Amino acid sequence: MEAELIFEREDVKGVAVVGTYLIDSARRLGIEIIDECGRLGLCDSCAVTIKNGAEFLTPPTKAEIELLSDERRKNGERLSCQAKIESVGEIVVVTKKKEADSEPKDPNEEYRNEFTDFPLEKKIANLLQLEAITLSETFSFILNSPYKIVGKVMDVMAEFGLKIEDETKNATRPDEHKTQENGDKSKKTEKSEKKTKHKSAEQKKSADVKKEDKS
Repeated sequence: MEAELIFEREDVKGVAVVGTYLIDSARRLGIEIIDECGRLGLCDSCAVTIKNGAEFLTPPTKAEIELLSDERRKNGERLSCQAKIESVGEIVVVTKKKEADSEPKDPNEEYRNEFTDFPLEKKIANLLQLEAITLSETFSFILNSPYKIVGKVMDVMAEFGLKIEDETKNATRPDEHKTQENGDKSKKTEKSEKKTKHKSAEQKKSADVKKEDKS
């Protein structure tokens, strides 16, 4: 069974199989609807307005009730990733009006401009942390830098490497082992304290014996 879909803003008409979600039906008709949360029902970026045919869709889900106010739902808004076509009928959908950008922005260009204003230490740290920068490019940067910069680069690399190593070790340890490790450390501390106390007692005893011998 198929329902008839009309996307008013795009002036697009088509059919969709009963049981499909509005967001999927829209994409099959060439209409892209943004879903910032990856269709998890955690945002309202995929919201559309049902002008006619709301009765042919499933009732609002818990996510829709939480994300869309009573007023928005009363005005016919639905999350296209949650609203599923339930029965045959004509459904008129109005998508969000897309904001037209005057000029496409180049994120790489923006980052380059920001990078130029960074202090030396921050530039080095950013170069080492960016996954897009390969190891060869990093060493090329080092070799072509003045001598005093090389020292700073190596310090940052060493600190960064140790930090990553520690974080990796901690992340891969099971919680049970972490608990056990903390317990072992406590036992070692306790054992060390006992040894110190025992040593002090022995020294005191030895001193008392020497005093008695002198007497």
